[in-house]
Amino acid sequence: MKLELMSENKLYTIKISGRIDTLTAPELQTEFEKIEADADKVVFDMTETEYISSAGMRVIVAVHRAMSSKKGLVLKGLTKNVRTIINLTGFNKVLNIEE
Repeated sequence: MKLELMSENKLYTIKISGRIDTLTAPELQTEFEKIEADADKVVFDMTETEYISSAGMRVIVAVHRAMSSKKGLVLKGLTKNVRTIINLTGFNKVLNIEE
């Protein structure tokens, strides 16, 4: 997995390329923890995310909860594989997803 962090006026975008799985999910969690205190809103750009495991979903849910008292978490540009997993788990009804 490769992470690219961009920020503008307390809006942080993390572009996630590759797989979010048991081995890489902690890296995404750590990246979020670095910006959590300053961020008003977080966007996960998932246009290049190939796969997400349950470990990755746990990180997304944790970030969603952490950002709920602010302007929230947005998942942007879900690939077909990732969208399928999010839909199967039912999180598509809870998470803020943009095309």
